[in-house]
Amino acid sequence: MAEPKTQNFQNHARLDPLYHFFLSPVAALMVIGSIYEVVRNPGWVSGAHVLAAVWAYIALFKLRVYPLKVQDRVIRLEERLRMEKLLPEPWKSRIPELSEAQLIALRFASDAELPELVEKTLGGNLDPKTIKQSIRNWRPDYFRV
Repeated sequence: MAEPKTQNFQNHARLDPLYHFFLSPVAALMVIGSIYEVVRNPGWVSGAHVLAAVWAYIALFKLRVYPLKVQDRVIRLEERLRMEKLLPEPWKSRIPELSEAQLIALRFASDAELPELVEKTLGGNLDPKTIKQSIRNWRPDYFRV
């Protein structure tokens, strides 16, 4: 899948078509179908099918969540290191006050506007959506999971 040429607030969300439009819906249909079958024909076998379908759905969900958590940890580290280089001295000591969600949102800010945005974020405790909407020069992130 080709990445958009320029990334911004409107198009930065990432969907994995195979996961979001095939694997998840099929897993959900398997759970629904197995529940329907256990209602129509109660028994150990149909009960085991429900258990297997629920197990598969949970496993699929966890397989998506784990790399996203690792990605968030890497982004947190990356942004803290970037801020150590770019922020003026008084603000460096306040980096730990930024939440994980704020750090992840700030990754899209250009180096030039990062100090101003960090100051606004710490001063007004901005939420991630507001941070992203405040970015004038978007720094794209095409390497997301």
